[in-house]
Amino acid sequence: MALHADIGLIGLAVMGRNLVLNMADHGFTVAVYNRTSQRTVEFLSGDASQTSIIGTHSLEDLVDTLERPRIMMLMIKAGRPVDDQIDALVPLLERGDIVVDGGNSRFTDTERRTARLADYGIRFIGMGISGGEDGARHGPSIMPGGNIAAWPQAESIFRSIAAEADGEPCCEWVGPGGAGHYVKMVHNGIEYGDMQVIAEAYDVMRRGLGLTTAEMRPIFTRWNQGRLDSFLIDITQDIMGTVDADGTPLLDRVLDAAGQKGTGKWTVVASMDQAMPTTLVSEAVYARIVSALLDERSVAAQVLTGPTGEIRDAPVAVVADLEDALYASKIVSYAQGFMLFEAASEEYRWNLDPGTIASLWRAGCIIRSRFLGDITAAYRSNPDLSNLLVDGFFRDAVIAAEPGWRRTVARAVTAGIPIPAYSSALAFYDAYRSDRLPANLIQAQRDSFGAHTYERTDEPRGRFFHSDWRPL
Repeated sequence: MALHADIGLIGLAVMGRNLVLNMADHGFTVAVYNRTSQRTVEFLSGDASQTSIIGTHSLEDLVDTLERPRIMMLMIKAGRPVDDQIDALVPLLERGDIVVDGGNSRFTDTERRTARLADYGIRFIGMGISGGEDGARHGPSIMPGGNIAAWPQAESIFRSIAAEADGEPCCEWVGPGGAGHYVKMVHNGIEYGDMQVIAEAYDVMRRGLGLTTAEMRPIFTRWNQGRLDSFLIDITQDIMGTVDADGTPLLDRVLDAAGQKGTGKWTVVASMDQAMPTTLVSEAVYARIVSALLDERSVAAQVLTGPTGEIRDAPVAVVADLEDALYASKIVSYAQGFMLFEAASEEYRWNLDPGTIASLWRAGCIIRSRFLGDITAAYRSNPDLSNLLVDGFFRDAVIAAEPGWRRTVARAVTAGIPIPAYSSALAFYDAYRSDRLPANLIQAQRDSFGAHTYERTDEPRGRFFHSDWRPL
C-alpha cells in the first residue's frame, strides 16, 4: 500500500473512534485497524464515511500504510492485550518507529514496556487520556510520558487534538518511563474523591434535610456558578433534572451499588508504597466497596440501630456549610494527590512539574474545574511549594471554610449519615496542622513489644534509643 498516513490506530471502541475523528478534523490522515474487521467496515461506512480515514484489515497493511518513522497508537484494553499487541507489532516495525499506548495501563507496565521496546530501537509513549468519549471527540486532556525521543515527532498530533485552557493545549510531556500513566492514575483517584464528596453532599440533603432531586438541582446549579464550578457538578445538576418515562426522577431508580475499574485502587496502593496519606481517595474507594455489599447492608439495616438521619437545623445554614465542607475536602484531596506526585517523582526520578500537571487538567478531563486554575497559579508562582495547604490562597480558603466543614461533619455523625470523605479530610487537616501527635505512644509500644527503638525529643533526629518499659 502507498505510504501516506500520519498515524495508525488500533482499537475502534468508543474512545478510539472518537480520537480518530478528532485527528481527522485537525488535518491528519489516520489509518485504522480493529481485530474484528466488521467494526472497521461499520466505522468507515458510518461516522468516518466523509473523511480521509483509511481502513485496513491486517496489521501488515496498517504498518505499510504509515509514513516512516511510523507512529502506531493502541486504544485497547489494558493489561495482557497490550503486551500481546506489542508482540505482534514488533516484527513489523523498524528502529525509530513509535508505539503509543493510550489506554488506562498501570504505570509499572508502561515502565517495563518503555525499557523493553528501547532494546529494539522502538520508542514507546505511555499516554494518559481523560475526558471520556466527548473529550476524545472534541478535545481531551492528554498526559504523555515514556521515551522522550519519541515526543518531537508525535507532539504536533496530540497537542493539536487536545483541549485548550487559556489558549494552552492540555497536553504536555510529563516525564520518562511510566510518568504519564502515573499522572493519569492519580487523576482517576482524585476523580473518585471528587465524586464521593459530591455524593456525600447529596446524601446529607436527601437524608438529613429530606430534599427531593428537584429541590437539590438549583443548589448544584448555584454551586456550579461559583468556586465549585466543574464538570462533575455540571453533570450532577443535569442528573438531578432527568426523569424516567413516568416522570419519576431517574436518579431515584438507580441502584446504590457503585462500580469501579481499578485505577482508584491503584492510587491507594501507590500511596501506600510511597508512604503518602491519600486518605480521601482511600475512603472514596472503600465507600464504593461498601456500597457494593448491597445484600449485606439490607440485612444489617433491619437489625442495627442508630439515628434516623434527620437534621433539624435550618436548611439554608446546612446547605451553606455543606458547600464549605465540599470545597475544603476537595482542597485536601488535591493537596494529598500532589504530595503523592512529589514522592513518586523523587523515587522514580521523573522530575514531575506540579504546575504543568495541574494545567493539563484545567480542560478536557473529568476533573476539570475552575479550581484547577487556582492550583496551576499556586505552583507557577511558587514551584517549590511544599504543600497546597500552605499556599496563601488555599490556606485562606480552608481556614474560611473550616467552621462550616466542622459543623457538617458533626451534624452528619450525630444524624447517622456516613460521610467518610469529609471526615477523613478533616482528620488529615487536623493532623497536618498539629505539631504534636500521639505517635509517641505508638512508637513506645513498638519499642516495648518489639525493640523497634525510638527517637527522643531532647536528642537530635536520627539517634535511636531502646528502653525497658516495665515499671520499676
